[in-house]
Amino acid sequence: MESAQAFGFLLVGFVGLALLAFVAVVVGFWIWMLIDCAIHTPSDGNLKQVWVLIIAFSGLIGALVYFSVQRPRNRFREGHRPTA
Repeated sequence: MESAQAFGFLLVGFVGLALLAFVAVVVGFWIWMLIDCAIHTPSDGNLKQVWVLIIAFSGLIGALVYFSVQRPRNRFREGHRPTA
């Protein structure tokens, strides 16, 4: 019975560590997109402010939308061409 309890504690510890790593990656991605938006999005009208608010208040979903929609436009504008 002792080995089953030890295995249970080990499993809970591993799952907790994996969850912590996942949260760290998500928060890191969110911060990266927030900084990228603040630096690379042009200040035409209110575009930059709107994107910063979208990313800040919608969390991971806003960061993913920015990453897939606006970031490629910014990179194209800066002279980075797609390599496909």
